[in-house]
Amino acid sequence: MLTIHDVTYLHPDRELLFQNLSFSISKLQKAALIGHNGSGKSTLLKLIAGELRPFSGMISVDAPFYYVPQLVGQYHATSIADALGLGDKLRAYYRILEGDVDSENFTALDDDWELEERCQLALAEWGFPRQDLLQPITTLSGGQKMKIFLAGISVREPKLLLMDEPTNHLDAESREILYAFIRRSSMSMLVVSHDRELLRLLDSTYELSSTGVTLYSGNYDFYKQQKDLSLHALQQYIHGQETAIRKAKEKERIAIERQQRTDARGKKKQEKAGVARIMINTLRNKAENSGAKLRSQHAEKMDGMRAELTDLRASRPAANTMQFGLAASGQHHGKLLVKATRLNLNFGTENLWQTDLDFQLRSGERIHLQGANGSGKTALTHIILGKTEPSSGICIRQPHQAFYIDQDYSFLKPELTIYEQVQHANDGGLLEHEVKTKLNQFLFTAPMWDRYGEQLSGGERMRLALCCLALKKEKPDVLILDEPTNNLDIQNIEILTAAINEYKGTLIIISHDQTFTDALSLQRSIKL
Repeated sequence: MLTIHDVTYLHPDRELLFQNLSFSISKLQKAALIGHNGSGKSTLLKLIAGELRPFSGMISVDAPFYYVPQLVGQYHATSIADALGLGDKLRAYYRILEGDVDSENFTALDDDWELEERCQLALAEWGFPRQDLLQPITTLSGGQKMKIFLAGISVREPKLLLMDEPTNHLDAESREILYAFIRRSSMSMLVVSHDRELLRLLDSTYELSSTGVTLYSGNYDFYKQQKDLSLHALQQYIHGQETAIRKAKEKERIAIERQQRTDARGKKKQEKAGVARIMINTLRNKAENSGAKLRSQHAEKMDGMRAELTDLRASRPAANTMQFGLAASGQHHGKLLVKATRLNLNFGTENLWQTDLDFQLRSGERIHLQGANGSGKTALTHIILGKTEPSSGICIRQPHQAFYIDQDYSFLKPELTIYEQVQHANDGGLLEHEVKTKLNQFLFTAPMWDRYGEQLSGGERMRLALCCLALKKEKPDVLILDEPTNNLDIQNIEILTAAINEYKGTLIIISHDQTFTDALSLQRSIKL
């Protein structure tokens, strides 16, 4: 079905992304492709789809395939038909209906007279009413764009399906439609995703890393179990090495003290025996050389053990090593922060919500703000933050500090370096060495400090946002995160989860990632 043999890919600037990758996807196999941000997962799918060419190696696909790309704004000028991969064929169909009987139109159509109806039916499966298939998709939301590409699966009916983060931007209802399709489908699949609920539906897991591709013959839960076992073994080995170093230090101390006592006794005996001074000096030099050799042997052994321990610690997952330091809110628990009564927003003559909203927000609460795409979740957060006033009803806000992080971490400035970003957030006047220590705690080492915001991956932007938050003098009473796991790999989702669980202020989460929200101990939900 799909064979990848010794594939190497270089970026246009000749930087190596991965090399000598080899694996295969067989008939009926449903496989996940996971790995850290920047490991090359999306690039590998583009290579398989023929959008990129490898530097070396071979990619063989011996069945019709369909590629669902990750949406990053590159399809603004694309029509619905083009997104479905049928633009040329559909335009030929419409020209024939208008009376243009040129043979090129019939060749392009290839007797596919039910094409338009098949497209409309596929879109209807994803909740779309009848559409002008040649209209650009510019005005559609991210979730709607993704659903158009997913509708293309039914239209194209491939044997091999390639999907890159297909649940990004999808609401809970649309995710369930996708999950049901994956369960019943007999297509072979290779899916890049951080959605752990989706990953559990796939029967095998390929992990892409700097060392190549590793196959785990089971779904995500099996993969996680194997990784946890490996991590536990690693932690045990690190603990053993730390114990061995302590024992080696103690052994070195005892050996040196024993040698010093032996040398001292020998010196006294020589003096009592009247040994000539020149001989005493010779014996003393011999003893000193013997002691120096002993210390050198111990030092060489200790250096090797320390180097190994440093490498072992560096191999631990980042979520196991990070320190967040997100202080608790200054508000006392249960204080009323926001009270909304008969709240609504108008768009033209229509209300955004069919029923006016009534709710209260108190300090220390952990809230899940839910709703389908287009239900007004972001609009409501802007009202809570005071950025937007309601068209009707009352919203009373008591004084409090709020911090809003959207899915693109857009409060970060693309033109600033990492170091400039954190200094901008350092409104408490922390000293330079304290700021640099905090950067290292969030896994930003010195060589990275001059990188600009526009060069950072999703996971790096997330960690930088948390670092800026930790540096602020006044910690937020309310923290609002809008789809924060989009574009994050699983490791960075775990880092974000740990940071949020450390935060003790008021939390509002907008997310369709069920596994993520389940880990946050959310107390109640507001559903739009």
